[in-house]
Amino acid sequence: MSGEARADRVDGMLPVLPLTHDWSLHDAPSSRRIEAAALARHPPHTLIECAGLAVARLALALKPSGKAALVVAGPGNNGGDGLIAARQLAARGWSVEILLIGTEPATGTDAAHALATARQAGLAIHRGLPTRTRPADLVIDALLGLGASRAPEGEFADAIRAINEGRGAGATVLAVDLPSGLDVRTGQPLGTDAVRADHTITFLTLKTGLFTGEGRALAGRIWFDELGAPVGENGIAKLVGAPHIGLWQRAHERSATSHKGRHGDVVVLGGAPTMRGAAWLAASAALSAGAGRVYAALPDDDGQPWPARPELMHWDFARWHAPSAEWREVVAVCGCGGGAAIAAALSTVLHAATRVVLDADALNLIAGDESLQEATRKRAAHGWETILTPHPLEAARLLGEASATSVQADRLEAARQLAARFQATVVLKGSGSVVATPGRRPAINSTGSSALATAGSGDVLAGWIGGLWAQSPGISPHQLAMTAVAWHGAAAEGHAGPLLAADLIESMKALHAPSR
Repeated sequence: MSGEARADRVDGMLPVLPLTHDWSLHDAPSSRRIEAAALARHPPHTLIECAGLAVARLALALKPSGKAALVVAGPGNNGGDGLIAARQLAARGWSVEILLIGTEPATGTDAAHALATARQAGLAIHRGLPTRTRPADLVIDALLGLGASRAPEGEFADAIRAINEGRGAGATVLAVDLPSGLDVRTGQPLGTDAVRADHTITFLTLKTGLFTGEGRALAGRIWFDELGAPVGENGIAKLVGAPHIGLWQRAHERSATSHKGRHGDVVVLGGAPTMRGAAWLAASAALSAGAGRVYAALPDDDGQPWPARPELMHWDFARWHAPSAEWREVVAVCGCGGGAAIAAALSTVLHAATRVVLDADALNLIAGDESLQEATRKRAAHGWETILTPHPLEAARLLGEASATSVQADRLEAARQLAARFQATVVLKGSGSVVATPGRRPAINSTGSSALATAGSGDVLAGWIGGLWAQSPGISPHQLAMTAVAWHGAAAEGHAGPLLAADLIESMKALHAPSR
């Protein structure tokens, strides 16, 4: 927005992204428990005063030349945060207009205290939405908070639309705790309307919904202030990102005596006629990730050299019929452009290979064949490891759902169900990709951008997972998946417009740590 400052740290609050470490993520119940514990440690109204002051300080940092603010406040503590911020901004010379939506807060609550102090300060408070509001440099969305669990209706829906109209007219929108209308857990709008913020400041806990589904798009830049109350609870998930790339690189630094035989083999099963590009992308990604030898197993292999990647080797389909001892230790990346032509080989792989990555057509074949589903489920009992990388529609097919809508409605739960059903690690792709493994706390990836929304980017991810896994047979699939997804997303950040899949491989390769 015009005139908006680039703030990187403001009075103890931090921008969450890019990550410097993992963060715990919370839903509404765990956030309420942590809030209750924090309230018990402070005198009455202390915490809400601190939160409101933090909102005002961030507003001043974002709009150092701003003069006018519109505060849209609901009846709960979220609204109270906004009312205190309004008081603080007015005390610093800003012209502040307050719209109070809904009923007045209950007597004796923090929200009632915030409203009373705003009135004592002489601030103009309008009940409901007026026909016109004054032009504002900043709109503070303090309408709905953790308690929102159903679609906004009536004047609440009207207020959300008014906030978005203010943004369209050039105001910067700062949301308190989360954009109003966004589900705190799933990151999906509760109804047809949700605030689209430029910035969101969240308190005490980071909420899962800010980082997956539509959360990233609606929240804008996310800021966190723990209000002097460090969280002592792990939460329902964790937020991960680029630091996992460095962890992997430090653990796998190559010595002067390294050679290809020490870095494992990958076989990409896919690339049926007319779809060979998918296999080429996956195999090229595995090679660029650092695998020692990479093969492509094509249903109809003509033996011709691979375009621009002569290092890639051919895998004769007849080798799947050889004794599995000859190939069971390879990392098999299955499905990239394979179609139905890979069904028989896929069954063979599922029954023998120790490490398997399942993507695209492999997932579709499994979804439609109970015997392949059973073979996938039984792999864990043999001590074999499996990673599934579905996009939402593929996940829906695996779960027996008619469309991706139910998957997107609760991405964390869908990923958890898939991991439990197939006893495997699952990467549910999309904005805020979810990594789920039975018995492990799920992770939401923080890296990435819309530049990844191109054909073949999923094939690249599957191949990169295979390439890393070939070099590190002892790594847990959960850790491996978190690392690969973070790497995949980090390579796309900063790119304007779509990033073609072949170019994505080059961007990922460029993130390898330089040799010392």
